[in-house]
Amino acid sequence: MIFEQYQLLIADDDDAFRSTLCEIFEPFFRLIEAQSGEEALELASHEEVHLALFDMHMQRLTGLEALRQLKEIHIIAPCILITADYSEALCDDAAEAQAFTVLKKPISKRELVKTVATAVATAYHDNELTFRLLSS
Repeated sequence: MIFEQYQLLIADDDDAFRSTLCEIFEPFFRLIEAQSGEEALELASHEEVHLALFDMHMQRLTGLEALRQLKEIHIIAPCILITADYSEALCDDAAEAQAFTVLKKPISKRELVKTVATAVATAYHDNELTFRLLSS
């Protein structure tokens, strides 16, 4: 399934980090930005989401909780958690919630882009976008 342009949901309560993520992915995705897990789910209930990046530690609703709920709405959408508090227990919980992966902050642009490209290629069998992402 190849889309003309994938919609990427970015949920992070850190405005600067969310802005950086948007700058990186804006040429390749239609972006949906959220400042909280609750806002992300509200937007996802009205928008098609093809991929999601969630900060783990957002107020009220964590990235993991938002991921679990998003998977109920958009089952196929790969979800990536990003956290400074990386642990095996979190990875286990994320795997059980069907997260694509958990990335540890700080993260290099190269690792982030490679992970997103792999998620898209895996979920949608779209190697063209993978090539464009990794060539940037």
